[in-house]
Amino acid sequence: MADTSPAPTPEAIDAWARLIRAAQGALAAVERDLKREGFPPLAWYDALLELRRADEGSLRPYELQRAMLLEQYNLSRLTDRLVKAGYIERRPYPGDGRGHVLKIRPAGQDLLKAMWPAYERAISAHFAERLGERDAAKLGAILKKLL
Repeated sequence: MADTSPAPTPEAIDAWARLIRAAQGALAAVERDLKREGFPPLAWYDALLELRRADEGSLRPYELQRAMLLEQYNLSRLTDRLVKAGYIERRPYPGDGRGHVLKIRPAGQDLLKAMWPAYERAISAHFAERLGERDAAKLGAILKKLL
């Protein structure tokens, strides 16, 4: 079956490239800021935040991966590090001898609280201040169409 979609316009191709470059650049800048302030990678914050938001502060690994804002290709390595650091724990999943749930620990809650001011400053510096409120609202509306 032949694809009948029209070819993207040069403007659409340019917008696509800018979207990807802007996202990658902003994430890299936020990561640098967090590292400079002595914090772990943004993926740690992302995982801990999703666990905190979950019922009873716990999710199954596949649920965590689905909920995360950032793409996480090796969730098991990330969760191993979070467990080793004492920020989350693994618990057996009731009724599934092989399965488990990940639960945020008080230390994970504390890390979220400690990281947020640095993360908030980075969002402001590398995103919000560059756009202003009106442009941010427009961009949000445009990106909503893609979601």
